[in-house]
Amino acid sequence: MDRRRFIAAGAGLATSLAAGAALTPARAQGRRTLRFGVGPLLPTPEDTKKAYSPLFAHLAAQLDADFTLVATTDWAGMAVAMGSGQLDLAWMGPWGYIIANNATGCQAVATVKYDEKPTYQGVIIGRPELKVAKFPDDTKGMTISFADVGSTSGWLIPSFYAKEVWKIDPKTFWRYSEGATHAANEISVSSGQVDLATDFDRNRNAMIASGKVKEDANKIVWTSDPLPNDAIVLPAGAPADLADKVRKILTAITVDQAKTLLPNRYTGFVAATHASYDMIEKAGIALGKIKAKV
Repeated sequence: MDRRRFIAAGAGLATSLAAGAALTPARAQGRRTLRFGVGPLLPTPEDTKKAYSPLFAHLAAQLDADFTLVATTDWAGMAVAMGSGQLDLAWMGPWGYIIANNATGCQAVATVKYDEKPTYQGVIIGRPELKVAKFPDDTKGMTISFADVGSTSGWLIPSFYAKEVWKIDPKTFWRYSEGATHAANEISVSSGQVDLATDFDRNRNAMIASGKVKEDANKIVWTSDPLPNDAIVLPAGAPADLADKVRKILTAITVDQAKTLLPNRYTGFVAATHASYDMIEKAGIALGKIKAKV
């Protein structure tokens, strides 16, 4: 990952964290405040905070703590914040977690379930009128928008498939751009600004359900193998008993509770370890973005 971009992302998140802390009411005597972070899961940070605050409020209450919550605009800043001690817990995308683990040693303790499954799939969407009988062969020379380099389904996995499976260089095979959010990718294809874009099934479902895009405004032209869902991550120095408590609280959430604590179609959590994200780590190593641990 580009060092300057990585550091800049961390600096931006530090500012957001400071602002969030300043807006938090004074805590009760002897009551700790936990600093939570969540990545760009919805179109805007405000959307994300509104949708995910109930879960973090529940977690803080179970831990007898107050909390602050920051939602970032990219995944890279989360890794920097985790490594520099700015966060006590974060909801991270799989690739963002692996980047952070590789750099800081932070550890996954739980994986979220979507429709009762701890996995999801990356997709590439296209304009509805495109004729794509064989992918990627029939899309050569088209415009494509990849998500930011911290995204699992939007950058890492399609880049990995391009190198290891399709044997192409996406930057020369297509008219390529990167750095967009998943929401922007959906809108860009649906409005005809680009031919193709990367996304993931959960985001596409959510944007269709909310009316932000119409189901027939684009179509899926490629689907990845199942990928592990987002991780709940604690920093390397977190007390072992905190990790155990967080894991127990999250995995105890029932499907009915999830209806009020989590966005639509998220149904709870399963316990996780670093090994749960092994396939993501292998993709990162294959692309030369992280180094294999000795």
